[in-house]
Amino acid sequence: MTLINAETTLLGIFGWPVKHSRSPAMHHAAAQALGLNLAYIPFPVDPARLGDAVRGVRALGLRGVNVTLPHKEQVMAFLDDVHPDARAIGAVNTLVHESDGTLRGENTDAPGLVRSLEEARVPLDDARVLVLGAGGAARAAVVGLARRGAAEVVVVARRAEQAQALAADLNPAIEGRVRALGERDVQAVRDAYARTTLLVQATSATLAGRPDAQAFADALPLEHLPVEAHVVDLVYQPRETTVMARASARGLRCVDGLGMLVHQGALAFTRWTGHEAPVDVMRAALEASLA
Repeated sequence: MTLINAETTLLGIFGWPVKHSRSPAMHHAAAQALGLNLAYIPFPVDPARLGDAVRGVRALGLRGVNVTLPHKEQVMAFLDDVHPDARAIGAVNTLVHESDGTLRGENTDAPGLVRSLEEARVPLDDARVLVLGAGGAARAAVVGLARRGAAEVVVVARRAEQAQALAADLNPAIEGRVRALGERDVQAVRDAYARTTLLVQATSATLAGRPDAQAFADALPLEHLPVEAHVVDLVYQPRETTVMARASARGLRCVDGLGMLVHQGALAFTRWTGHEAPVDVMRAALEASLA
C-alpha cells in the first residue's frame, strides 16, 4: 500500500462491532490494482456516538464510508440527502461526501444483488420472486429485483404482520408489486413456491454457527419449486448454506451471497473514486480473507 500522506483518499466503514468486516481487504486490493492512494479504515462506532461519527466524516474530510449493523437505519437522521431507493428500503449502507460538502446516503445492496444475479446468468426479466424474511436484506432484495423488472415479488416472513409491514412500506415505491404472506398461510405459501422462478433467502437463519440452520432449511417447502427455479442465499458464511445444500440436492441451481457482497462494495468504490471497480480483484481478495 502507498504510504498514507496528505493526498490519501480516506474511506472507511462504521459498525459495532466492525473487526469482522471483509470490506477493507476488498477496497485495498482494488486501490492497489488501480494504483490509487487510498486508505479504507474500519471504525468501531458506538451507537450512542453515531451522530458524532457522521460529523467526523465532514470534519476530517473522508470521501465516504460504508455503514453496517447496527447503524444502517439510524444513520439516515444525520444525513443531508438520502437516495429514494435507500429511503424506501429504510437503510443506508454507503455514505458519499460530495464535493459541495453534502453527505448523501445510498444503498448499494439492492443493485449489488441484481448485478451478482446477472453475473450468474439468472433470468430476471419478468421473474416471479419469493423472498424469505422481512428485514433490511429482504427489503433491499425486493426493491432491487422489482426495479430490475420482476413480474411479482412475494414476501414470506415468520409473522404475517412483518411481511405486511414490508409490503405497505415498499409498494408505493415499486408499483404495488409486493404480496405478503406469513409462514402459517401454508397453502398460499406452497402455491407461491410453485410459481417461483427465483427464491431469495434473506434471513440470518443459515449463518454459520446457527444451531437451527438445518431445521430452518428442512421446514421450507422447496419440493414445490419448479425445476427451472434458481435459489440465492444472501448469507456468504458458509458458502453453501443448508438451504443451498437442500436445493442443490433437488437439482436446482444455486447462487451464494458472496457475489452480492462483492458487487455492493464495487458500486460504492466506483461512487467514491470515479474509477470502474476491478470486480475480479475484489472477489479474489474477499475469498482470500475468508479462507
